[in-house]
Amino acid sequence: MPARKMHAEEVGTDVSLVGRLLAAQFPRWADLPIDPVHSAGTENAIYRLGDDMAVRLPRLQRAAGQVEKEHRWLPRLAPLLPLAIPVPLAKGTPGEGYPWHWSVTRWLDGEDATAERIADPRQAATELGRFVAALQRIDPAGGPPPGEHNFFRGVPLAARDSPTRAAIASLRATLDADAATAAWEAALEAPAWHGPPVWIHGDLQPGNLLAHQGRLSAVIDFGGLGVGDPACDLAVAWNLLPAGSRDVFRAALPVDDATWARGRGWALSVGLIALPYYRTTSPVLAGISRYAIDQALADHEHGPRT
Repeated sequence: MPARKMHAEEVGTDVSLVGRLLAAQFPRWADLPIDPVHSAGTENAIYRLGDDMAVRLPRLQRAAGQVEKEHRWLPRLAPLLPLAIPVPLAKGTPGEGYPWHWSVTRWLDGEDATAERIADPRQAATELGRFVAALQRIDPAGGPPPGEHNFFRGVPLAARDSPTRAAIASLRATLDADAATAAWEAALEAPAWHGPPVWIHGDLQPGNLLAHQGRLSAVIDFGGLGVGDPACDLAVAWNLLPAGSRDVFRAALPVDDATWARGRGWALSVGLIALPYYRTTSPVLAGISRYAIDQALADHEHGPRT
């Protein structure tokens, strides 16, 4: 069965295609069982290969460049990070009717790190904060600046003004547009980032975090990897964490008030834009988006809750 499509323009994949690609390019793995993985990821289709590997195929042209980026940088970043991240094992080439490069990576055990699967939110907040802080400490020299390859994560927040306001207008029937506009404008008023660019994951949210036995175990899907304004990685404080654990996350980070405010703006903006786009194609992502919007608006209106 083909992987379920999330985008009108995406290239379809299925188990048969993965099997043909492996047989042609990596015959040593061709006899291993292949199973589709149902994930909330939007840029790549994922298949489990045997017990300890995964095959990852970009769904869209804009995601095709992520393969080279991940093969170059993830092996360098992994030893310096406190949580597991994907380890590329092999890079496939176009073939069998599939148009782009693709990856075989090490399989990481765990399930999407939803609130229900995290036993101690404050512990998870600390671990997330330490992960983001460790990522930011890594030398960014040579790292890719924001662009289409990482859906422009890490750009100045003001660059998202037009699509964010358009999203607010499209959601007038389902949310308080005046409150959303006020919260968005408050985030835009925060001073811009004037420090050196730092490494960012770019898309920290429940679908890109794994939990195992109640604890965070891994960070996956580095399609948003780049170097830029660190604020976008703070969005996880509103799209995953409950209000009472945000202070713990913040305490684990080197973050000033302006960056924290921009981070809330990122959570709000990403949620507003994603909600109408994924409302019918990915209920999971729509739910994450709605939670982020609600949490960001509540923080703006009432201040952080403890």
